[in-house]
Amino acid sequence: MPAISESSTRLSVLDPDVALMLSVRDGSPEAFAQLMELHQDRLLGVLVNWSGNRQEAEDLAQEVFLRVYQTRQRYRAKARFNTWLYTIASNLLRNHRRNSRLRHAASLPASESGPFGAVRSLYQGAPVEMAPADRVQREEVAETVRLAVAGLQERQRLAVLLNKFEDMSYLQIAEVMGMTEKGVKSLLARARSNLRDTLGPLLDRSAKLKDHES
Repeated sequence: MPAISESSTRLSVLDPDVALMLSVRDGSPEAFAQLMELHQDRLLGVLVNWSGNRQEAEDLAQEVFLRVYQTRQRYRAKARFNTWLYTIASNLLRNHRRNSRLRHAASLPASESGPFGAVRSLYQGAPVEMAPADRVQREEVAETVRLAVAGLQERQRLAVLLNKFEDMSYLQIAEVMGMTEKGVKSLLARARSNLRDTLGPLLDRSAKLKDHES
């Protein structure tokens, strides 16, 4: 069993998921099941919104967790667990794109709730009761935003998804995507600019992106 370093101990206190992954490394199937339960929906949501194809996203999500399990004995707690998880996902995305050369779908699947409709969080707060006409209007806005995000260049789209869905800082996104922190800031700035160009007044009114700098 690998020794637990002081840095691993600190991270496991700050991030309970690191403690779970250390238990996975030490042979706990229960800890692995718990990690999957905690992260599979959000991971799948990011992948669905990246690829535009649910089946493809499910296959990729399964491959990500398979890699987590296969590499468990080599795990070293050097970053927050979700940073490590999405680094694996990002590498698989790049390999998938290079190997399959598939273009993502022009639109993203809609969903009333859950991670598959998570792009709504770009403009929508907590669910509220509303009249049917207002609900239809909001769903139309949601679809417009989904299409705008789907139209972003792939790296811009991934950065936006990590920033919004995983609440990742510039530094965490940089680690996941193999970029500098400055590069991530520039990437997100271009993504915001492209979304504003696409959505115009709708984005300014309803979909102001919030960056998480810490």
